[in-house]
Amino acid sequence: MTLDSPTGLLVLHAVRLNGYADTPAIAERFGFGETETKEELLDAEARGWVERTVFGGTGGWSLTDAGRAADERLLAAELTRAGGGDEVRAIYREFMPLNALLLRACTDWQLRPTADDRLATNDHTDPAWDAAALATLDAVEQGLGPLVERLTGVLSRFGGYDTRFGAALARARAGDGAWVDRMHVDSCHRVWFQLHEDLIATLGIDRHREP
Repeated sequence: MTLDSPTGLLVLHAVRLNGYADTPAIAERFGFGETETKEELLDAEARGWVERTVFGGTGGWSLTDAGRAADERLLAAELTRAGGGDEVRAIYREFMPLNALLLRACTDWQLRPTADDRLATNDHTDPAWDAAALATLDAVEQGLGPLVERLTGVLSRFGGYDTRFGAALARARAGDGAWVDRMHVDSCHRVWFQLHEDLIATLGIDRHREP
């Protein structure tokens, strides 16, 4: 049976998944109201787990080192309660080949090597090149659905990654290339980055020491 996460953990984890975000964006991540989310953020701030900073007149929340450690500790305890550690680790191993495909697709979307420059920017004037990148993202989407279904069988908070990815890919296929790799929208790359972060946080893996 899937395990539902407590609100406080979800709000703290949403800060990690977003990296740096304002209260509405954090609330939106798991579908909470802004008032409820702000209360949880203030509680986390009092514990020294999050901090609010302002850049250029725009404010946002981020995790402190203590908050990152607390998030991982709470996630580990939750995974133990769910009894799904082996399953999530198995899913993570299946995720990594898809991760390589995603990175290749995003690289091909950004770059189109020429005879003179292997790092030439993709100007998107070659429909066949772009179609191949989108076809790779199609393959990623096909593999993602079953993984998310299995993940949500352990922890409900993993729900939605597949539908978000599919929605972004549909918009990219409709002609808006920003939905492939831009971070200011819920693009394929942004959704995938958050899922990757979610998995390594849940399993206590250092992203920089991944195989």
